[in-house]
Amino acid sequence: MYTKEEAVIEAVLFTMGDSVEASKLAAALDCPEIQVIQTVRGLQQKYEEEGRGLKIIELDGAFQMCTGAEMYESIIRVAKQPKKQVLTEVVLETLSIIAYRQPVTRLDIERIRGVKSDHAVNKLIEFNLVEEKGRLEAPGRPVLFGTTEEFLRCFGLSSLSELPELSMEAREEMQKEAEEEVNMKIKA
Repeated sequence: MYTKEEAVIEAVLFTMGDSVEASKLAAALDCPEIQVIQTVRGLQQKYEEEGRGLKIIELDGAFQMCTGAEMYESIIRVAKQPKKQVLTEVVLETLSIIAYRQPVTRLDIERIRGVKSDHAVNKLIEFNLVEEKGRLEAPGRPVLFGTTEEFLRCFGLSSLSELPELSMEAREEMQKEAEEEVNMKIKA
């Protein structure tokens, strides 16, 4: 049996389509945010136990209703073949740099990769995996890029803190690049 609170949460999440912050759900229910979070977690558990075709995922303090991964084949049969986003090695490398170094400028990405990255960054924006997060307070006010909720969704993360740890070799490389960058600024 579903409670009124569960029904309201389902209706809001279904209608909105995108993720909805817990605070907004609390406002819709006129109850404390902690109560909303507990109710959503209860719904998540019910969906799982009942083997429902829908599930509620958490994305950085917000919740979204979506279909379960096990429903994918059935959905494909009805919706035909959806356009699949293909992430090339270059695009994945650029996405990794942005995910771990965000917010980051295009110039910073190009310094790390050693080549122009306009195409890769534009593809990531087109796929809605990366977005403008602001502008750097520096000459020319370059754009700062960071990952989106869609990035979290696609990679099955609820927040950036769940990104895999970098290897010691990768950390040393980033440390070396950071030191070189600092030395360049000191000399300038």
